[in-house]
Amino acid sequence: MERAAETVRLFFALWPDNDLQAKLAAWAKQAAGRGRAMRRENLHLPIAFLGATEAALVPELIALAAGVRFATISLPLDRNGYWKHNRIIWCGAGEEPQLLAALVEGLRARLDAGGIHYDRKPFVSHITLVRDATGLPAVPVWIPLVWEARDFALVGSARVEGRVTYQVLQRFPAQAG
Repeated sequence: MERAAETVRLFFALWPDNDLQAKLAAWAKQAAGRGRAMRRENLHLPIAFLGATEAALVPELIALAAGVRFATISLPLDRNGYWKHNRIIWCGAGEEPQLLAALVEGLRARLDAGGIHYDRKPFVSHITLVRDATGLPAVPVWIPLVWEARDFALVGSARVEGRVTYQVLQRFPAQAG
């Protein structure tokens, strides 16, 4: 009997530093009367979702992602909203920076070249703040800021003691100039 390959749930994301995660978590907590706030340590901006992936492919994914060239992305977090279809309150850029679009395109091109399966839905820049939400809060709690994204990450997702936990497996820094 053949043994099934071990799989891990993976995605690539811009991963905020602790200071930005704390600010985003404060906003999420204020809006959480409308749903369930994301935990601070899980806040991120997804750029490619791979889902269940053979664990043996992780080194190949790291090598593919390491070949993506991009510059630091100045990302204004100046917009928030509510997506009724999946019941989330989110924040993101009112106008998506070209450098972010280029990073996503570059990463997806490398994944395609490597024959890696990922969710091919059109990219929508967002950070999920609240899940199971019933709408936006009546009183705005949003304070726009600018995120200087200097890297992206390969992240693993696992359920630990009934809670989804994310672990950064590898970071990929921006290149100067």
